This record gives sequence, structure tokens and C-alpha cells, in this order.
Amino acid sequence: MDTPQRPNGIVILGLGPGEDRHLTREAWEWLSRIDRVYLRTRHHPLVNNLPRGLEIVSFDYFYETKDTFEAVYEAIVEEILRLGRQPKGVTYAVPGHPFVAEATAPEILRRAAQEDIPVRIIEGMSFLEPVFSALQIDPFPRLVLLDALEMGMLHTPGYAPDMPALITQIYNQITASAVKLALNAVFPDEFRVRLVHAAGTRQQIVEDLMLYEIDRSPHLGLMTALYVPALGTDTSLEAFQEVVARLRAPDGCPWDREQTHLTLRKYLLEEAYEAIEALDNENPAALCEELGDLLLQIILHAQIAVEEGEFTLAEVIQGIHRKIVRRHPHVFGEVKVSGVEGVLRNWQKLKEEERALNGQEQPMSILDGVPLSLPALSQAQEIQSRAARVGFDWSEIQPVLDKVFEEINEVQTAMDEGEREKELGDLLFAVVNLARWYKVDAESALRAANRRFRQRFAHIEARARQAGRDLTSMSLEEMDRWWDEAKRLP
Repeated sequence: MDTPQRPNGIVILGLGPGEDRHLTREAWEWLSRIDRVYLRTRHHPLVNNLPRGLEIVSFDYFYETKDTFEAVYEAIVEEILRLGRQPKGVTYAVPGHPFVAEATAPEILRRAAQEDIPVRIIEGMSFLEPVFSALQIDPFPRLVLLDALEMGMLHTPGYAPDMPALITQIYNQITASAVKLALNAVFPDEFRVRLVHAAGTRQQIVEDLMLYEIDRSPHLGLMTALYVPALGTDTSLEAFQEVVARLRAPDGCPWDREQTHLTLRKYLLEEAYEAIEALDNENPAALCEELGDLLLQIILHAQIAVEEGEFTLAEVIQGIHRKIVRRHPHVFGEVKVSGVEGVLRNWQKLKEEERALNGQEQPMSILDGVPLSLPALSQAQEIQSRAARVGFDWSEIQPVLDKVFEEINEVQTAMDEGEREKELGDLLFAVVNLARWYKVDAESALRAANRRFRQRFAHIEARARQAGRDLTSMSLEEMDRWWDEAKRLP
């Protein structure tokens, strides 16, 4: 009788998705020749149907003794490498395919190459093919493959919603709930999805249900995957970028093709103010539309920059992504700050460090970064806030109030128009500082006051029309009565 051949080095073998009919002929022949196989886990339907006489050693005990999956995988990799260094070598078998949703195999291969340990890969059918059959879909050309454990740590889905997605390893209710919360940032609760359980086995189940129901399924397990259809062809930043690029193409829109960074300036400003107006009116539907118009301006500028060889949208996103992460070490790092003021002081310090690192000359003043194009109230409040960050501020509010009354008095005692104009400016500046102390945005407060005045004055005009009166023929006292009436309206 022939003695079974031992592997030399490491053999990594794929067990397929579950049934023995899915095991490849090469894998079966190899398993029939050896006397021992190491399994990442025994939790696989095929384990009970492996060749008789084959000794099975599993690493399930690592899952019970280690705190994280990363620690489990590291322990398995180390053990396989140790066994692979021995003269008899080792056969390591994993569910599915060695390089599909399998963290250990790529790392074993990488480290084995560094040590010149020979590695043989015996292919296996992955879980994907049975899942595609169960769903009756072709994954091409755009299916996204995602891991439930990674998505569960996110606050958003992390992929473009105009693409269908397959989310794997939804093995329990907690994982399903975490995935649902991430998807809910984009997809509505009642969006139709499909859960596939034990694909390719006799226990296969496909559930059609709504997104909010996925963590209520009684069939969740180690072989559960979630299929999320595309939200729509027009729901991603990438799709919109293509629309704008098409407008700028040689056969696109003549008006859009003529635009430059400079000609678009006024539209950028207009759209920003219209978005602010929607905010002032507390109108979510209008805000949604205006943010879209503002986004169009951003994408147009990015597309022009691409055509001019200046920068790409990816660089815009990457730049702000890195800046925000870098300037929030208290969120993405280990830095500790105390309250909002601590955040702002640390922000200023980080900006100075960035300038030094980039070889940029430090500004003469911390106020140099306040844009002169800001509206006057916003500019005043930002100037005061920056000065306060370095301690140039009163320690309590009473001197702030006193300063307002002082400036009112100076307006009243001004000797001429030039001096009065200067004192009125000082008064406005003092009032903005008072707003800052009360944590009120001065620009927003004045815009709200403007809006209230317009509404109340419109009531006076409406009442005058009802009475058949002309405003110019009315006394201030008469108009005041309707003004007071407007103030009482909800």
C-alpha cells in the first residue's frame, strides 16, 4: 500500500461554498492523499464529508480565545507558517476560494514568499457563484462587493448608491443592524433588498424584504449575504460628474462649453446665497434643491480644471478629506481637547504647523486668513473670534455690554458726519461682539430680522389694500397699528 504523500511547504486549499459536489476534483484528490488537514473553521457543511481517515484539526479555538478577528487571523497565519517550515509541511483548508473573502490566505502567501516557503494554491469555488445563481443575476458590469463587518463600523454605506452591492458575512442580528444603520444614511427604510442564506446548499433560502426588516430575519447565519439593488442611475456623485463632463464635451451644450472659472464666479456666489436663503426660511425642500445648484457649480469648476490640467475632483475631495482628518485629531486620533474653544485653539495651532511643514511663510497676523469678500457682519465676527482664540477678549460679558452703550453715546456726541459714520461702524462692531458672546451668528440674526421686517411690512401692505388705502396717505400711527398686529401673528 502506498504511503500518502506529504505536502512540501504550505498548501492552501479551497473547500467550496458548502456541498461536496462543489469540491473540485483537484482538491478531493489532494485531500485523499494526505493524512492531516488544518481548517480555519469546522463550521462548514463539507467537513463531515471529507475523505475517511483524514485527521482534521481546526482553529476554532482561536475564535474563542482571541478578542478580535484580526487577532484570530494573525494567530492562524503564524501557526500555518510555523507548520509550513517543518519538513512535512502543512495543508490549510478554508471555506470557498482561498482568495475570496478570506483574510488569512493572502497574508500567508505574502509572508511565505519573504521566507522562501513554497506555497501551492488549490482553487475552490467561492460562495459568490451560488449567491449569483440564487439571486439570478450577472454581477457584471457594476456589482460592488463589501464586507458587513467593515460597513458596520461606518456611518454611511461607503460606496456609490447607483451601483448594486453584495454585502457578505451578515452572520448575526447585531451585524445586520449595524449594516442597516449605515445603509439608512442613503437608502430609505422601505427599500427592497434580498437576503441569501446558505447559498448553494440544500438549506438555501432567499428572502425578499425591506431594508428595515433585515435584522429581524430568523435565518441569519455564517452563510448570509445581503443584496442591495442600485438606488437609481442618477444618485451618485460619479454619475453627476459624468453629466457635467458631457455638457462640457465637444458635442455638449454651447453655453456650458463657453464657461470659465471667471465667468462662473457670479453663479457660485448667487447659488451660495440662495442656499442661505433656504436655510433662513427653514425650508428643507428648497435647501435640497439649492444645495444641488451649488454642487453643480463645484463640479463645473472641477471639470474646467480637469480640462485645463489644473486639478481633478478626486484631488479636491482628497485634499479636504485629509485636511479634515488632520485637523480633528481629537476625533480621528488620540488628542484630547476641552470643549469648542479647545477645538478652535488646536485648529489654529494645526494650521500654523501645516504652513511650516509646507514651507509657507507664516502670516503677519492670525487675522490675515479672514476673507475680505465675506459680508461685513460675518467678517467682523470671524475677526473677533480669531482674536479671542489667543486671549484678546474680555473674561465676562458685562464689559461687552458696556462697550455697546459707550459706542451709542459716541454716536450721539459725534461732531460731524465723518465722525458719526466711524462711530456707527464701531457700534456695529460692538454689537457683533455682543452677538458672539451670546453665541449668536450676527449675519444670520440680521438676515432673520430682515425677513421678519419684510413679512410684517407685507402685512401692512396687505391690510392697506384691503382698506382701499394708499400707504403714502397713511400716518405712521396707522401703520404702527397694523405692524403691531403683524407682530402678534404666528
